[in-house]
Parts: sequence; C-alpha cells; structure tokens
Amino acid sequence: MSRRVVYFNNRFIPEKDARVSIYDSGLTAGDMAFEVTRTYRHQPFRLRGHLERLFSSLAALWITLPLGMDELERLTLETLARNLPTEADDVDWNIIHNVSRGPAAGFRDAFSPEDRRPTLIISCYPLLAKMAALAPAYSTGLDLVVPPQRALPAELFESHIKTRSRLHYKLADLQAAEIRPGAFALLVDPDGFLTECTSGNVFLVRDGELLTPEPRNLLLGVTREMVLHLAGELGIPAREANLTAAESLSAQEMFVTSTSIGILHARTFEGHLIGDGSAGPITKRLRAAFESAVGVNFAQQAESYARRMSKLD
Repeated sequence: MSRRVVYFNNRFIPEKDARVSIYDSGLTAGDMAFEVTRTYRHQPFRLRGHLERLFSSLAALWITLPLGMDELERLTLETLARNLPTEADDVDWNIIHNVSRGPAAGFRDAFSPEDRRPTLIISCYPLLAKMAALAPAYSTGLDLVVPPQRALPAELFESHIKTRSRLHYKLADLQAAEIRPGAFALLVDPDGFLTECTSGNVFLVRDGELLTPEPRNLLLGVTREMVLHLAGELGIPAREANLTAAESLSAQEMFVTSTSIGILHARTFEGHLIGDGSAGPITKRLRAAFESAVGVNFAQQAESYARRMSKLD
C-alpha cells in the first residue's frame, strides 16, 4: 500500500518529508489560517464552502495566495485522489488546509526572494482513529461543561477568522478535562451567553423549538448551516438566540455539530442529565436527514472503525 502525500508549496511530496521552517510565521506567531473538510464516501462535503471561508480568513489576515479558489479546489481534489489508495475503500478522510504568511518578520532575509511567500499545505488524514474514539459517544452521548475560559468577544478578535492561534481553546479543553474527564468544553462569552464548543457548534431543543447561539462570537460552521437548512426542510422551528448556561439546563435535547463528527447528542450539560440522556426525537430526525443526504451513518461508521482499530492494538 502506498504512503500518504501532501501538497506543499507548489509540489506533491511524501507526508513524512513535509517540513516548515522554524522561522515560519505559523510557528512563531500562530499566524496561520486553516480549514478542515471531511469526505463522505470519498466525496468532500461542501468543499467550496470551506474554501470560501478559508479565503475569507486569509483576506482578514491580509494573506494573499498566488492562486485562486478554482485552482485550490483542483489541487485539493488531486491531493485527495493521490491519498485514497493508501487506505481501504471504506475509509473516509479529513482534508486539511493550512496557510501561513510564510517567513516571519525579522527573519525574511534568511529566505530567497522566491521563498518569501505564503506557506500552503494541503494534507489528508484518515478518519479511522478520530471516529473510532467517538464510537461510544454515538450511543451514550457527550458530556458538555462550561470551563472558566471565556470565548473571545468579536470586538477583540473577529470570530469568523479561523486561525491556528487558538490557545484559549486549548485552555478550555484542559479545564474541561479537569472538571469532567472526557467532557467537551462549551464556551460562554464575557456576557455569559453560550457560543460554541472548541471543536463545533451547539444546538438545543426546548419546547419543540431548535435553538442555537447567535453568531456574533462564534465561527459559523458549515455543518451548522446544513442543520439549519435541514430543520427548515423538516418543518422544525429554528432560530438563533442569546442563551445562558443556566437557562439551557432546561433543554430537553442538546447536540454538537462539526465537520468530522456530524451530529452527536449530549447526555449531560454541567452535570445535569438532558432528557433521559439519549438522543431526543428532533436530534434523531435531523441526524437521519443528514445521514440520508451524505450517505453515511455516523454511528455505524464509528463502530466499524473502532473494530478495525482494536485489531491493530
């Protein structure tokens, strides 16, 4: 079986040989935009939407790529195609774009003129381990906790810019693990309103209505957008709202959405059981509609990958 490759600054190279300079601004300052797309049955899910968000982040960071969106999309699909043969046919993938400004200020003289450009990396990584680790959660549900770390307010840093400089997310994850091992961190903003998890958006159901936090202090997820679209198609009332942690304790259902995991229900929030702890009826309807649209059952895929990973241990 062949080995994975990455697209790295105008050429395809073996993944094991990919290296960035110690003076790259992505390393020295976290000055790097990124996107993570996933495949369903080897088809990238809403790749164009992810690329549009990437270019939006780059524009906000004043980073200009020497290629356009169409060319980046073509290179992305080629990178995926080159990596598919490295895994079994039923394995899906994360597609990862990382773009930094290139050489950091103060070190540019160490680079030739042609190397003083943004660093572009397109890589693909199989979802085996990530989905396998989540297999139990698709049946038992997630635990969500609010850590002391707050979300950054938009007036300090625009929430639509997706960058690698997310130390507050890491601190939130560490704090969540201290509160409850294995829990997902759900951040609130300085005003006490729910924003997002460190790896996805959150929804809750109260009195038959689907609610999700207002977008001013959070990243607008591609999967979040899909869920709101499906809610409209299914006739489920849905709206964005300011939601405090305290009032969210009365939710009958709660779930997290993200590119990699799709839709995953929460069994507890802040130590309180949500409903009876299982996925509620609206969550099930939305997940079934999502799975029908993409042709993949999340739980079955995760369980399949978990069985495969257990044989490797």
